[in-house]
Amino acid sequence: MAAIAAAPPARATRFRPSGKLAAGLVIVACFVLVAVLGPLLAGDPDAIGYERLAPPSASHWLGTTNTGQDVLAQLMSATRGSLLIGVIVGVLATVVSLLVGVLGAYLGGWFDEGFSLLSNVFLVIPGLPLVILITDYVETTGPVAIALTITLTSWAGPARVVRAQTLSLRGRDYVDAARVSGEPGWRIMVFEILPNLLPVIAAQLVFAVLGGILLDAALSFLGLAGGSAGSWGSMLYFAQNASALSTGAWWWFVPPGLCIAVLGAGLSLVNFGIDEIVNPRLRKGGA
Repeated sequence: MAAIAAAPPARATRFRPSGKLAAGLVIVACFVLVAVLGPLLAGDPDAIGYERLAPPSASHWLGTTNTGQDVLAQLMSATRGSLLIGVIVGVLATVVSLLVGVLGAYLGGWFDEGFSLLSNVFLVIPGLPLVILITDYVETTGPVAIALTITLTSWAGPARVVRAQTLSLRGRDYVDAARVSGEPGWRIMVFEILPNLLPVIAAQLVFAVLGGILLDAALSFLGLAGGSAGSWGSMLYFAQNASALSTGAWWWFVPPGLCIAVLGAGLSLVNFGIDEIVNPRLRKGGA
């Protein structure tokens, strides 16, 4: 009897939070903290000083640019700009993909065919050349304008995934029961279908944020995102124009490139962690 009483309950602690998800959230939280508090602590990123291309020191932790600007201050300000663009792109692309995917798949008929045709058109168009072309012709530049431009090429792929999932959920018994009971279509989509799409939506949101940050860095590096060092890509652009690589000023281009890589790794870990939650077979020891 004592042995039976001391035995631990079976499968009581089977599920454990994903280590990948926890590590990714910590990395992303650190960047968010830098984006919120960094510009308030680092000072003016555009302030010109007398020390030009100075290596890291006690007065300038990440050195200075060719005009004497503090690289650390620019990096913290650029972190806010890059994250802002990534969040805007992620939210807008996710909302558009949900509208197109869920509405088309649930309503069917001409709605589904029209939305599918629109998605296919945007899928076959090369994304980066289209964004470069639009950005080159748009006179207004800034985080919001850049994010809206990137969103145009970021929603079609997720919309196809959402449509496929919605088509699978549309024929489930609980959806048929809600339809037979007289529930309106919008209520079925909001309260019956969308809750079952939350893991997919979360994964696509993370992926869209990462894609927005990377595409903004590419546009900024090409000089198509305005004239201020408002993102990591802009810092790389100005470092390239000033021949920082050939002059050995590694402290100017390594930090923004490293930030892009680390944040990309953090968002990827979050995405992998969400996948493990959605699919228990991906977890170690899963059934």
